[in-house]
Amino acid sequence: MDTDAIAITLAGFGLILLILAVQRLRRARYLAAGSTALFGLLFLAVAGGFFIVALNLRTYSRLTYEQPVAELVFEARGPQNFQAIVTQIPSGSLQILQVNGDEWQMDARILKWRSWANVLGLNAQYRLERFSGRYRDIEQERSAPRSVYPLADNPGVDIWTLAANGSRWVPFVDAVYGSATYLPMANGARFQVTLSQSGLLARPINDAASQAVAGWTTP
Repeated sequence: MDTDAIAITLAGFGLILLILAVQRLRRARYLAAGSTALFGLLFLAVAGGFFIVALNLRTYSRLTYEQPVAELVFEARGPQNFQAIVTQIPSGSLQILQVNGDEWQMDARILKWRSWANVLGLNAQYRLERFSGRYRDIEQERSAPRSVYPLADNPGVDIWTLAANGSRWVPFVDAVYGSATYLPMANGARFQVTLSQSGLLARPINDAASQAVAGWTTP
């Protein structure tokens, strides 16, 4: 059962109780009608909270095992300047970005539920957050042109921020953490980014990318 189903179930109970309260009110059972209406409104309020959570979680995807989340293709456009084609998986969302630097970096947010929430069918969730360029030289990183792009919108209440701040309103979240991975950019290089509950992992998937990584890791 996901958050949508929980919200619908709670809203259904709330409406049933309100209907029952109206029936008791017609029979002049005022005390019983009042208490029933109160519980009905409480169920509806909780359901509304779950709907807000569900709206925010739509910007996240389920995370149950290591799975591909993006593929990247690079084309050199000048010194330390590349065109990156970022395709998110499985949505197929595609972005063409101009990236400055020697390396690319992808960041993600991850939400991990408590065990009792897992029983309700809530798997860990992730959302790709941003894509940016990096310079190997720290002085360049401080002064050279930067490039950073969002990879997702954030409608509704930001559950990740609430949980990260330790809010008592999100007791079903066990852990929140960010994860990032980065590798060198090279002309014609293709990479696949996967994600597990331990975080992001990038792998080269063609010769150009493998050669770039080999040169990058050689002392």
